[in-house]
Amino acid sequence: MSGLEAAGGLVGGVRRIAVLRANAIGDYLLSVPALDAVKRAYPGARLTLLGTDWHAAFLTGRPGPVDDVVALPPVTGVSTSEPGHPAPAGLVEALRERGFDLAVQIHGGGRYSNPFVRGLGAKVTAGLRAPGAEELDRWVPYTDYHHETLRFLQVAALVGGVADGLEARIAVTDADRAEAAGVLGDLPAGLVAVHPGANDPRRRWPVERFAEVADLTGRPVVVTGRQKEKDLVMGVVEAMRRPAMPVVGTLGLGGLAALYERCDLLIANDTGPRHLAAAVGTPTVAVYWCGNLVTYGPLSRTAHRPLTSWTTACPRCGARGVEPGAVRCAHEESWVRDVSVEMVAEQALDLLTGPLGG
Repeated sequence: MSGLEAAGGLVGGVRRIAVLRANAIGDYLLSVPALDAVKRAYPGARLTLLGTDWHAAFLTGRPGPVDDVVALPPVTGVSTSEPGHPAPAGLVEALRERGFDLAVQIHGGGRYSNPFVRGLGAKVTAGLRAPGAEELDRWVPYTDYHHETLRFLQVAALVGGVADGLEARIAVTDADRAEAAGVLGDLPAGLVAVHPGANDPRRRWPVERFAEVADLTGRPVVVTGRQKEKDLVMGVVEAMRRPAMPVVGTLGLGGLAALYERCDLLIANDTGPRHLAAAVGTPTVAVYWCGNLVTYGPLSRTAHRPLTSWTTACPRCGARGVEPGAVRCAHEESWVRDVSVEMVAEQALDLLTGPLGG
């Protein structure tokens, strides 16, 4: 029986579930609807996320579908994309001793992750499978240009999980709010956040355009970023005509969630903090490259407005970027400059002055 033919039924006798999703904050948030679906299907089972150190720090004690986190060491294709990190001796054996009944892979195509998940010794394994990857007991094909949240919900359905929503929600705790207050003090009403960073420089909208839109809102503005994004944050602050507050590397993820909770809007690139703001209920406007919008963009438009760049080739050398498996050129120019200030400002002001913004 193929993985597809075996799809859909609840697995009997499940008390412990392992789910592999060991990457960044945006990646985790895209998986939350699927995690919720699995947890609802097995409400009496303990759901363990096989993640990384940040997952353990952020999720431990936080209400949600994850009961506990195992922070994996770097393992190539499992918890890091870097080559040269085989699983440490004894890791898989130690995980097997936890007695997982069901192991779910929502990490990727499965070249490395499927053998890892099969090694956990669960009665049933389920997940994604790219061509050439090892099969799991139940699987759906991993295909290009498929929205991640919908992809993961297909995996949840393999084991009886049913979606109860398509957008992630994250609880903000009193500790999160205390962290934000301790660092930032009292925040003004009507706050707008700007996040100009993105891991891939090609996804970054120019800082001067963020500054122009931020000024056009007429609101108090906070500009957020990690320590390595300080130049981008200060670029926005210095280009603005109105004063703005930089927040660079001073808040953990919980504190950042609490800050975004206090904001009326986040204006950002396609990046993890956009997903975080959306998950705490804050409307967002974000600049997306077309290929990334298909896979990572918001699935609703009432409170979340993506502006799409249709650039399909490197602005410097013309190397194509939309074909699956296209080799990336060495250039790091922005691929999203064709999105204008007017396009972003229109959506930002609509959210701030319409029904959602009062």
